[in-house]
Amino acid sequence: MKQGVTILGATGSIGASSLDVIARHPDRFEVFALTANANVKSLVELCRRFRPTVAVIADPALGSALRAALRAADLPTEARAGAAALAEVAADARAGIVIAAIVGAAGLLPTFAAARAGKRLLLANKEAIVCAGALLMDAVRMGGAELLPVDSEHNAIHQCLAGAADRASSVRRLVLTASGGPFRTRQDMRGITPNEAVAHPNWVMGRKISVDSATLMNKGLEVIEASWLFGFAPEKIDVVIHPQSVIHSMVEFGDGSVVAQLGTPDMRTPIAYCLGYPERVESGSSRLDFLALNALTFEAPDRTRFPCLQLAYDVLARGAAASIALNAANEIAVEAFLGGRLSFDAIAPVIETTLARASMLPPGDVNDVVELDRAARALARSICAQRAGVR
Repeated sequence: MKQGVTILGATGSIGASSLDVIARHPDRFEVFALTANANVKSLVELCRRFRPTVAVIADPALGSALRAALRAADLPTEARAGAAALAEVAADARAGIVIAAIVGAAGLLPTFAAARAGKRLLLANKEAIVCAGALLMDAVRMGGAELLPVDSEHNAIHQCLAGAADRASSVRRLVLTASGGPFRTRQDMRGITPNEAVAHPNWVMGRKISVDSATLMNKGLEVIEASWLFGFAPEKIDVVIHPQSVIHSMVEFGDGSVVAQLGTPDMRTPIAYCLGYPERVESGSSRLDFLALNALTFEAPDRTRFPCLQLAYDVLARGAAASIALNAANEIAVEAFLGGRLSFDAIAPVIETTLARASMLPPGDVNDVVELDRAARALARSICAQRAGVR
């Protein structure tokens, strides 16, 4: 029997990789629903190729445009629109697998809906667990969901931990690897352009995530994510720069053994792992040629040149509200940078100032998370505007 799959954020890079893997296994998987934020044209094109039962556009103002485009393409796919529709389709019983790939805090509510509905939840949305780690893990437990991380680093750790009977006593530390991004050896961070920041040396990613990689905030968010996913304190989670992106992460055990997961830098590998788990299914990624590897090198991250990494470690000790503010401020600052309204070297100061001024009241539920996120975004926008005014 085929498994129904819903992809939240189907028009992004994770969505494209997921659909590629799914298309390789028509006997195992079928697309039930696809969603997009505002790109009606791309969503309809995907519907033409994969024939989902439902398509959802997050922007409610584009609902009629989606319906008209699906009719014009003579497709039977049902069109829905808005945030409530995203949550509804994430919980729909006709799909047992939900791939949560919506970038940013917009993915929070549908991810929770999938967890509460007991789905196999393939988590590619860092923000859901960064902003609401305890609440999300509770929703997974209460809903009987199965949470599998798509991020290559956390997926690698999941693989390395397989068979570890007692993680608390047997694991010495988790080691997240980072490519170092496009500015790994650059000393002067002034004058960096958006096109330079999104030119990742190894991975093909969206613009926002590429900037996060350039600032090392992506790795900082992954530290927070790893803490919640695997239940380890921040002092047991290390980051090491590994420019070749061949080792995706490692686990060091108490007996001195280190288990690492290796592979080519292709997101189809962790996606295939999650879709087929515990079986292994073909991903389409190229094989790792050990004879072609010149060297595997490692460096300590420079937290002075890349202060976002340290900021992420700091907020883990400050509680959930600090993580929410960190994530919100980062999204606003990156958006301003990509829009030409903020310099690259001002991203971290905007986040730091937001953390100093934002509310630190702990959220009691998802609605509190949404409100803290909204307030932190408004504060970060104001700080960005002030910095732009004095440049």
